[in-house]
Order: sequence, then structure tokens, then C-alpha cells
Amino acid sequence: MASLQKSVSSSFKGTLATSCLLLIALWAHNGAALPITSHCKLDESNFQTPYITNRTFMLANEASLADNNTDVRLIGGSLFQGVNVREQCYLMKQVLNFTLEEVLLPELGRFQPYMQQVVPFLVSLRNKLSSCHVMGDDQHIQRNVQTLKDTVKMLGENGKIKAIGEVYLLFRALRDSCV
Repeated sequence: MASLQKSVSSSFKGTLATSCLLLIALWAHNGAALPITSHCKLDESNFQTPYITNRTFMLANEASLADNNTDVRLIGGSLFQGVNVREQCYLMKQVLNFTLEEVLLPELGRFQPYMQQVVPFLVSLRNKLSSCHVMGDDQHIQRNVQTLKDTVKMLGENGKIKAIGEVYLLFRALRDSCV
């Protein structure tokens, strides 16, 4: 009986210690629970519809024909520089938000009919990623996104066309990073 009490007592102490560590971790983060990485996931079926895949490709292709700057790539290796694999979906969520708000929605009247078919799809992906957050400091991710924003701004109207021309790369990067 004494050994059973000793076993229950040490099990209780272990649970108590674990609970205390959890409370200390929450306190260190100002009471906010740490994000669960599963929120930074999209279902593969989002990217398996041939119709939307084709429309996204056609939108990017049409805009690429108007893109005079072949030296600059917005969505490429430098965007992911310094970002570990577990954070890449969050990075792409930030790029998606920028692309929708600053490029696609203001240019909704262009590149029809593809734009009106692709934008709602991308908005739905944004909504699915709304709970996606990164654990800890995201300054390295924000720097990379800011570099992309600055490049688009520096290129002016051509920057918006380039971003639209890379919407298929955005589609693929979202799939590769978030599925």
C-alpha cells in the first residue's frame, strides 16, 4: 500500500510540475497561448481542381506578356532566405495578404475573365490561413515580405503587373509550403 501511495504521489508531483511549467510559459508570453502549427496548413484538395489551376496559370501568363522586367523575381529563393521550413506557410500567408490587398483587389478590372475567377479562390485560401501564426519572433519573415513590397512599389505599375504575372508561382508556393 505504501508503494502505491508513493507511486501516486510522484505521479501527482510530475503532473503538478508540468502544469507549473505550462503556466510559466504562458506568463512569459503575456498570457497568450502559443499558436498551434496545424493552423498553418491547407488541404491538398485546394490545389487539385484543374479549373482553378488552369485559370491561375492563364492569369499569370496573360500578365506576364505585359511584364517588361525579366530581371526581377518576386517569388523565388530570396523570399525564403533565412526562413525555416516550418515558417514558410506563414511567410506565404503574408505574401498572399499583400498580393490580394495591394495588387489583385485594386486591379480587379484587369486581365478578365481570369482575375474575377482567381481572386475569390485566393481570398478563400487567405480565410483558411487566418489563424496561421508563427511561434516567437517573425522579424526575419517581415523583412523578407517588406523587401518584396518595396520591390513592387519601386517598380510602380510594372511591379503590380509583375506580381500578377507571378500569381501562379504564388499558387505553387502556397501549395508547397502549406500542404
